[in-house]
Amino acid sequence: MNHFLDIYKTEPAALRAILDDAMAMKKARAGQPRGALDAQTPLEGHMVALIFEKPSTRTRVSFDVGVRQMGGETMVLSGSDMQLGHGETIADTARVLSRYVDLIMIRTFDEAVLLEMAEYATVPVINGLTDRTHPCQIMADVMTYEEHRGPIKGKKVVWCGDGNNVCASFLHAAAQFQFDLTFAGPAQLDPEDEFVGLARKAGCSILIERDADKAVQGADLVVADTWVSMHDSQSTKERRHNQLRPYQVNKQLLDRANSDALFMHCLPAHREEEVTSEVMDGPSSVIFDEAENRLHAQKAIMRYCLGR
Repeated sequence: MNHFLDIYKTEPAALRAILDDAMAMKKARAGQPRGALDAQTPLEGHMVALIFEKPSTRTRVSFDVGVRQMGGETMVLSGSDMQLGHGETIADTARVLSRYVDLIMIRTFDEAVLLEMAEYATVPVINGLTDRTHPCQIMADVMTYEEHRGPIKGKKVVWCGDGNNVCASFLHAAAQFQFDLTFAGPAQLDPEDEFVGLARKAGCSILIERDADKAVQGADLVVADTWVSMHDSQSTKERRHNQLRPYQVNKQLLDRANSDALFMHCLPAHREEEVTSEVMDGPSSVIFDEAENRLHAQKAIMRYCLGR
């Protein structure tokens, strides 16, 4: 049994095997109807619990479809259904769910909820997102880069904006896949020192650059994410817009990167805020391939967790 909690907690060889498996499954499905079963159905007879304390589009649909394509069934549970940690403890919830299902994916706020779920569950647990990290997204991002440009090892990735949970998982991936990362954003929103240190200890070049124009020079991949959360107050949104406006990814900025640089965004995007429509819909953008690859990468992650 393997949990998938964070990229840095999974061995590089296992991560590479997951991506290889994801690419093989994607190629095998080429031309098939969306609802077709995979040639191999490793989840046949298996039940997967999908727990959402936070709203979701891509995570919910991609996991649900992925389970079904591999022959399994899903049980989708919301935070209000579960009331995790309110009344029944997370540990007891994990023990009970483990008697009913074969795999648990949880998308939650507090990382402690994920970790306690994994500690007490007797089935694999997958991190579908926490406020601290988003590993499934970055596995899809690495897959997408390599699908278009070949190995990501030794490449320069530039993150523009807030050092948030997606940025954190990019730092983890830098350590495990051996690419360099430059963070371009305001000091108030720097990524966690712990994760910067982890990547540097692995031998990666991790730079903090306040000037976005300088940051993207020589970039092979430029990445952005939303500046605000749906839960932010109006005053927080206004403050973040003021802080992050110099880091908008527009054509002028992207033109300073390498001529074959790609642009990614995990979506949903606020067009004309963190990124312009000209970039999102332009030739460098692979955002919809990136979104599709959530499906394939997560199918491979589930197979890994179940030893298939």
